Amino acid sequence: MNLLEAIRQRPLLGDGAMGTQLMQAGLEPGGCGEYWNLSQPEKILGIQRRYAEAGSDCLLTNTFGASRIMLRRHGHDGEARAINRAGVDIARAAFGGRSGFVIGDIGPFGGLMEPYGEVTEAEVVVAFNEQAEALVEAGADAIIVETQTSVEELAIGIAAAKRAGAACVIGSMAFDVTLDGSTFRTMMGVDAERAAGFMEECGAHVVALNCGTGMDMDRAREAVRRYRAVTSLPTMAQPNAGLPKLVNLKVVYDETPEQMGAGVVPLLEAGTAIVGACCGSAPEHIARFRVVIDDYLRSK
Repeated sequence: MNLLEAIRQRPLLGDGAMGTQLMQAGLEPGGCGEYWNLSQPEKILGIQRRYAEAGSDCLLTNTFGASRIMLRRHGHDGEARAINRAGVDIARAAFGGRSGFVIGDIGPFGGLMEPYGEVTEAEVVVAFNEQAEALVEAGADAIIVETQTSVEELAIGIAAAKRAGAACVIGSMAFDVTLDGSTFRTMMGVDAERAAGFMEECGAHVVALNCGTGMDMDRAREAVRRYRAVTSLPTMAQPNAGLPKLVNLKVVYDETPEQMGAGVVPLLEAGTAIVGACCGSAPEHIARFRVVIDDYLRSK
């Protein structure tokens, strides 16, 4: 059964944050966590195994910043394919032989394209094509193009995933709540309706949201509802564990598993097909989500 068939039968549970887990595992600020797929695979396996043991049906690969453009900043651009392939292998191994879906992760290239920045569109196309090809060749069940704020970069990522032959393509936007709290849109001014419609036009199979300032469980539910008002495509939501705070010179997300868990049923009732979490979340959050989802399904 493939991912799209599975979500027609029941909602699936995603995983939680990778970045904050990497820092807890010893990654230095500004370090290249994606390179750990090659240099310290046992640490990545440990993180993803804990998510699998917490009940995740889907694991995102540790390849968020594994495009050639991002890796060049760390001197690892020549190893882009190997890093992405290893990311898929590690995530698959984390399931320990049980069934589960590996979602190849493509994050932003980390800059602005010309004429606003120095990176050409052609460079981004090459980088995303290379990354998507490596993820699909390694056996990823789907590709997510995530934490996107502009439709231009999103379109390149979705096209790369489709060109590589991904069986399922997920587009995911990062929204920020406006200062007056009345709505949310991406940093580049894209609202939920425009995002969902654009992703469908580009041929995505699932429309999603993740990360973003102020996008808690309630706001994620609102985003899902706004998506579903303009598209019939399945939806995915990965909100943060609250707002980041600086405590003893460390960034801390203080929303507990119980607090996040209280928002899971409303997300499901809004029609979310895949529920996960983003920055600041941990295996404990996902374990709580698992309990809530299972109780919800038993009550149906």
